[in-house]
Amino acid sequence: MYGDTEVIRHRVDRLREQAGDIRASADQLVARSESVAWSGRAADAMRSRIKERAVSLRGVAERHETAADALERHLLEVDRLKETIDAKEKRAAALVADGTLTDFTAPEPGHAAWLEVEL
Repeated sequence: MYGDTEVIRHRVDRLREQAGDIRASADQLVARSESVAWSGRAADAMRSRIKERAVSLRGVAERHETAADALERHLLEVDRLKETIDAKEKRAAALVADGTLTDFTAPEPGHAAWLEVEL
């Protein structure tokens, strides 16, 4: 059988969790820099730099979300194809059993070749 979608689902969840963690880190970084009792040009420069880094971190979090979305679309397609294969296997078995389908050589169970089988 192709594509263990449970593994893929776990990875999607992990990517989304990491995105949230990265966003939270960016927020904490900015909050901590703002709470430092330090003033002056150097302090302002540090806070500005921290805010720039936070923007970069949020961009990384967004890329994690984008990857999770793409991976989720992939797993849905894998599930759809696996269901199609399963349905064709069952339909072919029923047709063979009732004598409607004769001289049929079935692909291996779960094989993608089932997607090409016309019943």
